[in-house]
Amino acid sequence: MAEEPHDEAARARDAGRLRELEARLGQRAEVQGPSRGEEHFSQANMAWRMVTELVAGLAIGFGIGFGLDYVTGWRPVFMVVFVLLGLVAGIKTMMRTAHEIGKKPGHPGDDKGE
Repeated sequence: MAEEPHDEAARARDAGRLRELEARLGQRAEVQGPSRGEEHFSQANMAWRMVTELVAGLAIGFGIGFGLDYVTGWRPVFMVVFVLLGLVAGIKTMMRTAHEIGKKPGHPGDDKGE
């Protein structure tokens, strides 16, 4: 192990070098943006989010339609209608998510889908 400096001058010199190193590392971290891997990971998350929204719309539409068909006795009528409505709702939600990708965070209207 390295010996600790015994005099105050050596400690002050080491503390100064440490501050300079921290400042240089901070500047380098600011210059480098997010890595390519982080950007790809974010895009993959958005893609999975969009697929999940579409499938959720279809599943909810199927469930409501199937339930109404079961209660009323009309077998395929409500299921077809609500699956189509679920598809439309899922596509609309996907389009809203795709629109969010192009926005920069912190702009007004981010939460409203505008």
